[in-house]
Amino acid sequence: MISEKKILIWLNNLGISNKIIKKLYDYFDDLCDLWNINESILFRCDFLRKETVNKIIKYRNMDYLEKILTNINKYNVNVITILDDKYPQSLMNIYDKPVVIYTKGDYRLDSDIAIGIVGSRKATPYGRWACEKFTKELVNLGVTIVSGLATGIDSIAHKTTVELGGKTIGVLGNGLDKVYPKSNVKIYDDVSKNGLILTEFPIGTEPLSFNFPQRNRIIAGLSSGVVVIEAKEKSGSLITAHHALDQGKEIFSLPGNINSIYSGGTNKLIKDGAKPLLSIEDIVEEIYELKVKLTENKKNDINLSNLSENESKIMNIIFEGPIHADLISLKSGMDISNVISILTILELKGLVKELSARIFTTC
Repeated sequence: MISEKKILIWLNNLGISNKIIKKLYDYFDDLCDLWNINESILFRCDFLRKETVNKIIKYRNMDYLEKILTNINKYNVNVITILDDKYPQSLMNIYDKPVVIYTKGDYRLDSDIAIGIVGSRKATPYGRWACEKFTKELVNLGVTIVSGLATGIDSIAHKTTVELGGKTIGVLGNGLDKVYPKSNVKIYDDVSKNGLILTEFPIGTEPLSFNFPQRNRIIAGLSSGVVVIEAKEKSGSLITAHHALDQGKEIFSLPGNINSIYSGGTNKLIKDGAKPLLSIEDIVEEIYELKVKLTENKKNDINLSNLSENESKIMNIIFEGPIHADLISLKSGMDISNVISILTILELKGLVKELSARIFTTC
């Protein structure tokens, strides 16, 4: 039996754009009407080109649809459409959201805090080191790593996450039956078993160059922020960063040697307003959900029952983030001299540290 979900999958396989599918969805009371409606009505849809109408009419048959569904089953692919409750909420409001998503792995990863990590396909030793460092630190905070399963920085981010037993999402610019590049077969398998691989492109879609800029908006959409490790001044990673900017996401850019072509793009991002990525704290302080999670982790790591009442009170204030001693005095209702004395004791216990003049944070 035909259903609206099957109609969406069929239209997607015909190569009809998300925008046109959305217009068809809005035009018909029931999208299933598209399957049987008189072709003269289709030709009267002013938003449909003649070529599109002819394509719909030509392939409007159960044999073609069954072939699509058989292929999906053959490759053990799950299909999620905008009609499904499982559709990622993080993609719901992005520009040109994908109407259909093909997935392998654990689709529930969308509920976690996710950070995109992208960069050059020809990573330098510095880029490899930085990618491994920040990936490890993010995974240790329980963050899901999103990238594009390409060579270079993408592969390092996925591989590092899998090795640590973390969660990762790979977004493809081709069908799920294709591995691109072919050298990434092991990473592809590891990510599909330990995380999630997804694409908006149907089974059989080749990794054509113009698919990847389109793919990058999904990487940004799934992420709370995007880290750019290395990138030339004209790079697909910068397209991902610009998608993130359009979506109101944070961009973190790794500063690099001004003499390196692989840092030209990242340095320009910083010049244009991206946050320089110098330490993991640069990410944590900008991603609210991550900041809350880190605070909770720190609270769990410290046994406040061993502290005095006033020490516990001050620790709970500092858990909220770096804060000046005067504000601690104001929030706690304690005299500033008493606050300074307690802060000194907490420093000796290795629980807090002074960042700068009278500004304290947890260790």
